[in-house]
Amino acid sequence: MNAIDIRGLTKRYGKTFAVDHLNMRVVSGDIYGFVGKNGAGKSTTMKMIAGLTTPTSGELALFNSVSAGQGRAGSFSAAPSRIGALIEEPGVMPNFSAGENLMMKALAMGVVRPRKQVVELLQLVGLEAAGSRKVKKFSQGMKQRLGLALALVGSPDLLLLDEPFNGMDPETTRDLRRALVRLNQERGVTIVISSHVLDQLMRVCTRFGVIAAGRMVREFTDEELHATCGSSVRVRTADPARALAILEERLAGATFRMEPDQAIVVSGGARSAAASFGGASTDPAASGAPSVEDVSRILHEADQVVLELSVLERDIEDYFVELMDGGASAAPGPSPVDRR
Repeated sequence: MNAIDIRGLTKRYGKTFAVDHLNMRVVSGDIYGFVGKNGAGKSTTMKMIAGLTTPTSGELALFNSVSAGQGRAGSFSAAPSRIGALIEEPGVMPNFSAGENLMMKALAMGVVRPRKQVVELLQLVGLEAAGSRKVKKFSQGMKQRLGLALALVGSPDLLLLDEPFNGMDPETTRDLRRALVRLNQERGVTIVISSHVLDQLMRVCTRFGVIAAGRMVREFTDEELHATCGSSVRVRTADPARALAILEERLAGATFRMEPDQAIVVSGGARSAAASFGGASTDPAASGAPSVEDVSRILHEADQVVLELSVLERDIEDYFVELMDGGASAAPGPSPVDRR
């Protein structure tokens, strides 16, 4: 089931399109990284998902229940109680303590055993020692953590987090990242994270969507990202068809792609390509892809004439930047042959 299914969603302010016919799909159980430049439309999209802003047009379905369409606010049905959101600034009452902020929301939502949930949430976000302190004395990072705890009141099935790592030191960021993974894996919470901190998203997300100028450029899984950016071997021979058949037979589990100039690109299977943020793996063998030596030896033993042999790498950060700029050259085009 899809937690979020968006089709043609649009939000217009006067003549300006903040979100322009956006399509987006978040599968239940995803940790979805929502990536884009400032002003790309991320926060506006998340506000429409949370029911805080009415779309101009389009359709937005949450848990298979249509909640907006054709420029009017629809009925969320049971969806609001299933959504927790931290969008832009945490909505806290500064003259009350962290525990009191959480208790007030828990009581307003009719949470069963609210005190127990407040204690659990303070522990989850690492504020158990500061639960009795007034929020106005909190640092920005502490307010962010309290905002996350408030979003989790009522045990939502879908969590929307807009730049959740803002103002946090490295240790707190690591703890928050681990808490999000636990929520996803142990409680099955679907999480959408909008962030500019790409290396943090790379550590937790199972699926990504890149938005530019209000439109979705591309959606892809973590496995697809690593397959695209992982190290691979490019070889061109005098007999491409024969060379491809030989490599497919000898390198079981590898992925093969024939390029327009008849060169063969050999990479590791799906997730085995260990591309990393800031650069792909320099050693294809370490990433699960066959090494240059493997490919050369196999073709030499089969008496194939090798005209070109090289290692291909693609930097993940550069790939995201290309997509955020519109993605014209970032997404790989169709190939005549694409086999496994």
